[in-house]
Amino acid sequence: MSRSERSPLLLAGLLAAAGAAHFADPRRFDEIVPRGLPGTPRAWTYVSGAVELALAAGIALPRTRPAAARAAAAFFVGVFPANVKMAVDWRHRPTPQKATAYGRLPLQLPLVLWARGVARNARDAA
Repeated sequence: MSRSERSPLLLAGLLAAAGAAHFADPRRFDEIVPRGLPGTPRAWTYVSGAVELALAAGIALPRTRPAAARAAAAFFVGVFPANVKMAVDWRHRPTPQKATAYGRLPLQLPLVLWARGVARNARDAA
């Protein structure tokens, strides 16, 4: 299996794992839901987890891969405020936790670029 064939499946796996984690340990995600959103943090935790699972399924299927990968790129941009909230909230925590929170911020850009690349490669292969 070539790198270009593995890349979408790795991205799908990452999204599936993250989506499942939202249901396995929702409290961890509830804490980072921005306060200005309507509804409860738990609802947003479950919605974002379900979206990640749906994106994973869409990226795993070649037929829906281009659209799902573009949606994943937009999703990664959309959840960035939660990562900012986590970094702000965790700024006084011990160094390992603080490093985790700060480390998530620059990670969003490679995720967006990865998803866009998957979309582009899937479109070009079609």
